[in-house]
Amino acid sequence: MNPVRIYIPRDSAALAVGADEVAAALAAACAQRGLSVQIVRNGSRGLFWLEPLLEVQTAQGRLAYGPVEPEDVPGLLDAGLLYGGTHPLAQGLTEQIPFLARQERLTFARVGVTDPLSLADYEAHGGWAGLRRALALGGAAVVEEVLQSGLRGRGGAAFPAGIKWKTVRAAAAARKYVACNADEGDSGTYSDRMTMEGDPYMLIEGMAIAGIAVGATQGYVYIRSEYPHAIATMQAAIERASAAGFLGEHVLGSDGAFRLEVRKAAGSYVCGEETAMLESLEGKRGIVRAKPPLPAVQGLFGQPTVIHNVITLASVPLILERGAEFYRGFGVGRSTGTLPIQLAGNIRRAGLVEKAFGVTLRELIFDYGGGTASGRPVKAVQVGGPLGAYVPAAHWDLPLDYEAYAAVGAVVGHGGIVVHDDTADMARLARHAMEFCAIESCGKCTPCRIGSTRGVEVIDRITGNQQREQQVRLLRDLCDTMLHGSLCAMGGMTPHPVLSALEHYPQDFGLAAPAPHAA
Repeated sequence: MNPVRIYIPRDSAALAVGADEVAAALAAACAQRGLSVQIVRNGSRGLFWLEPLLEVQTAQGRLAYGPVEPEDVPGLLDAGLLYGGTHPLAQGLTEQIPFLARQERLTFARVGVTDPLSLADYEAHGGWAGLRRALALGGAAVVEEVLQSGLRGRGGAAFPAGIKWKTVRAAAAARKYVACNADEGDSGTYSDRMTMEGDPYMLIEGMAIAGIAVGATQGYVYIRSEYPHAIATMQAAIERASAAGFLGEHVLGSDGAFRLEVRKAAGSYVCGEETAMLESLEGKRGIVRAKPPLPAVQGLFGQPTVIHNVITLASVPLILERGAEFYRGFGVGRSTGTLPIQLAGNIRRAGLVEKAFGVTLRELIFDYGGGTASGRPVKAVQVGGPLGAYVPAAHWDLPLDYEAYAAVGAVVGHGGIVVHDDTADMARLARHAMEFCAIESCGKCTPCRIGSTRGVEVIDRITGNQQREQQVRLLRDLCDTMLHGSLCAMGGMTPHPVLSALEHYPQDFGLAAPAPHAA
């Protein structure tokens, strides 16, 4: 009799709430009872309120139980866990859980489904098809496919990926590079980590395709130092992919060469900025470079370099496998494809939701997230990380789309969404944004280095009712200088949370009416 296959995530979020202990308890209990099981440590499905989520393979499909604690294991086995027995923790068929069933999982189709380090699993679920097609098409055609897909950078800037690739491909150089920015430091974001821990070969395949397309022979994955599990999984996956011929001197037996290495990040938030990351990769202090020259022309070690974040590169294999038209069939306007959206903060059902662009914030917060965890009304939602704007209720029905958000002074960014209830003090949150910038600034440019420090002081004077209206005007002028004078997005985006808090929640700053604008 074949052993029953049971899935328990190895994702960091699941480990943090006891997944290893659940796996150990299950293995021990089954051994004691003489039950034949195979425990597979998969990635997380992204339903974090149900972690550790245990799934059992049955004739009907995979049935979910969660959140499971070690002490639940005996009762689950008594209830017939191995046959999908009824239990208070039973969630039914995993794929039919409403949170998951309503998603469009393109990039995350395998995450939580497969064993992350199994090459056989990856290939059985469509892996390497994109790379094989890329090798058959040739570099120029691959670049055109990515251009036609409309794929834009998922790291925040939303620059068309195909244009970067075209620029690097056209550049004359002895050597070219592909650099993956996995220094995922934004609050409320975890899709990069989930990808690297749950489907590492997808990122490897995407980087190999990029290398083949532009003529780069070396790639680096720059991973946040606080992600030890992602670092270990990526290193193991690269070793296995190289041994199997998917990386190396002759990728899949072709003339194309592409090698890949992991680099641990420097523990600095600003190294998430592409040029600071390049400095760090070169072994220098992570400070921002002035542009031009652009990294696509003069990047790592002075050579043309394709730089993307994890989700951008992880989107590439599907585009090559299914074609540009298929991918472009999702989304709205110039925002094509899907975005893995991360729900965090004061929210009942935190987790990852992959949806086509066009979904609204209201749907995400209430239909998926279930409202606040506290049960109190939602007051503000920060979209796009710690430097994203606070989006008020008036804009919760806007389609999630780069242009629609830009029109109201907001950013989609990396898709991180942090929810706050009506007890949040928006003036304190605005001050925190300025203080965060002051602490994390690389110090190279004055608007960011000095502007953020002065910003904290000005907000303190506003909330302390010291010449309040004059200080509000000063704060707006200061934000304008940071927006337009900073070298990178660190100083250039810090005004977003500050100005949006001031604009939409003036009462938290002691202002009875909307704050006056500078003349």
